[in-house]
Amino acid sequence: HANADTPKDARIAREHGATGIGLVRTEHMFFASDERIRAVRNMILAPNEDVRTKALATILDFQREDFEGIFEAMDGCPVTIRLLDPPMHEFLPVGEDLTTLLQSISTETGVELDSLHDRAEKMKERNPMLGFRGCRLGICYPEIVETQARAIFQAACNVSKAKDIHVDPEVMVPLIGSVAEFRNQAKLVRCVAEDVFRNSGFTIPHKIGTMIEVPRAALMASEIAAEADFFSFGTNDLTQMTLGFSRDDAGQFIPKYIEKSIVTVDPTSVDFFHRTKLNYVSCSPYRVPIARLAAAQAATKNVVQ
Repeated sequence: HANADTPKDARIAREHGATGIGLVRTEHMFFASDERIRAVRNMILAPNEDVRTKALATILDFQREDFEGIFEAMDGCPVTIRLLDPPMHEFLPVGEDLTTLLQSISTETGVELDSLHDRAEKMKERNPMLGFRGCRLGICYPEIVETQARAIFQAACNVSKAKDIHVDPEVMVPLIGSVAEFRNQAKLVRCVAEDVFRNSGFTIPHKIGTMIEVPRAALMASEIAAEADFFSFGTNDLTQMTLGFSRDDAGQFIPKYIEKSIVTVDPTSVDFFHRTKLNYVSCSPYRVPIARLAAAQAATKNVVQ
C-alpha cells in the first residue's frame, strides 16, 4: 500500500503498483490552498461556536471533494484515512505572520485582538509530540472528528452512486493509548456514518480501526483488538517513543549507524513484516516498487526454506 494524501498521489500510487492506501494524512490536505489553511486557522482560533461551525463547514466541503478524488483514483482498493493527528499550533504561522493573521481574524469576527493572542499563546506546548494531538484533540473537540467522518462517508456514498465504484474506506483513530480512547472516537464515527447512510439511503461497508504508535497501545493491543476492526503500526512515532530516535533529527547519525551495521537498511524490515504475517506495509508512492521487490524476496525466501 502507499501513503497518499491527494487524488494525484493516489493515482501515482496505483501507477507504481500499490493495491491500496495504507495512510491518508488528512492534515496534509489543509495546505493545498490559502482558503483551506485559512479555514483551519479560523477553526483553531475560533472565539465562539459560530465561527468554528462556519470554518468546519468549509473544511467539510474540501475534504469531501478530496476523498471523492482519492476513492475514484483507487477504484475499489482499500483506503485507510487517519483522522486529524498533529498539534494545532503547527497550522499557525509564527512571528509577524501570526500577528497579521490575528489582526485579520479580529477585523473579520469583531473579537478583540488580545483575546486571540491569548488563545494562540495557550496553544504553545513544551513537548508537542506528546501533547494535545491525535485522539486527544478529537475527544476534546468532537466536532472535528464528526466533520471529518461526515466528509469521508458522504464522499464514499457519492462516488459509489455516481461512478458505480466499490469504495472500501477504513477510518483510523490516531495516537490512542487505551481502549477507552478508541471507544470514544469510534462511537463518534459510527454515529456520523449511520446519519449519512440514513440521509443518503445508501450504505457503505467500512472499518474503524486505529494506529498503534504509542508503546502503551502496543502493550494493550489485546484489549484494543476486541473493539477495533484493524490495526496499523505507526513506525514514525512508535520509533520515536520506543527508541528515542527523532525522525526529524536522526539523519545526523543514522547513516553512520548503517555504515557500522548498528542498524540495517530499511527494506529488510519487510521480511520481518512478512514473517509476522502483517497484511501490508504502506510507504511513499515512489517507494512502492522497492517495497514490492522486498516483499517478493521475503515470500520467495520463506517458500524456499
